[in-house]
Amino acid sequence: MALIDRVKYDGPANVLVWRHPPDDLSWGTQVIVNQAQEAIFFKGGQALDVLGPGTHTLRTANIPFLRTLIKVPFGGETPFAAEIYYVNKAVNLDVKWGTNSPIPVLDPKFNVFLPVRAFGQFGIQIADSKAFVTQLSATNPQFSTDQLSNYFRGVLLTKAKDYIAETIVKEKINLLEIAAHLEEMSGALQAKLAQDFATYGVKLVNFYLNSVDVPEDDDTVVRLKKALADKAELDILGDKYQQKRTLDVMEKAAGNEGGGAGAGIGMGMGMGAGLGMGQMMGQAMGGQPIGGAAAGSPAGAKFCAACGKPLSAGAKFCAECGGKVG
Repeated sequence: MALIDRVKYDGPANVLVWRHPPDDLSWGTQVIVNQAQEAIFFKGGQALDVLGPGTHTLRTANIPFLRTLIKVPFGGETPFAAEIYYVNKAVNLDVKWGTNSPIPVLDPKFNVFLPVRAFGQFGIQIADSKAFVTQLSATNPQFSTDQLSNYFRGVLLTKAKDYIAETIVKEKINLLEIAAHLEEMSGALQAKLAQDFATYGVKLVNFYLNSVDVPEDDDTVVRLKKALADKAELDILGDKYQQKRTLDVMEKAAGNEGGGAGAGIGMGMGMGAGLGMGQMMGQAMGGQPIGGAAAGSPAGAKFCAACGKPLSAGAKFCAECGGKVG
């Protein structure tokens, strides 16, 4: 049986733990540990010595605890079975996380429930190799950052969801303006999660809440943004807002001219729109409505948007053209 005389691992950065295949080792085998790595010996399920960066030759004098367990003569080349776990201790700053479904949060400003999503990333470093291997990676031949992210997904999402919802309500943060609070919220979440990672020998180097948003196609979000746009327009135009809305209706009616039997109706609506527009312009200039149809009407009288005729108080339809009022 061939004996292993050299053990080394050069793998991708996202692999946190790699177990050397269970081949026979012997005294004299060289174990090469790269920078930012540690190698842990396991025998009979028990973690023994931890080797740091460098080239280590297996000698009874170097690893006395392993010699005691194997019970071979000093200096012997007898093969023995042992497991070597390589642990990647480099800092990994690109572990992604995100909510798998929106969180219903009551917006404190608009008093409506909005579906909130959160996304970000965090950085980790294995601080205690023995604790990490024995408690987390266990007997897996390989353990990656994706597996670590999946392992912590439950506690991470639970605490992140609770904190985000609580902060939005408590601090009365408008979801459409939450970007200004992301840095502060990121620091608070890192502090909340640090101990959960430390229990398994992992240091949470940083934690970022990159975005908290709502789905653009959600019906509640669409209606809320429409209402905000209308309110902004009203605030800008002030008293002229209603006039603009009326003019928009008139322009739309005037543009509905068609051929055939509907041409007369379209033409009538267009003429009425023109008369109504003339009346509005006359009122805006402080004079009487243009067109003569409403001359002599009492102050404050309302006029039909279609034909420009005066409307009776409380009328729902125009007595002249039958058009619906307002």
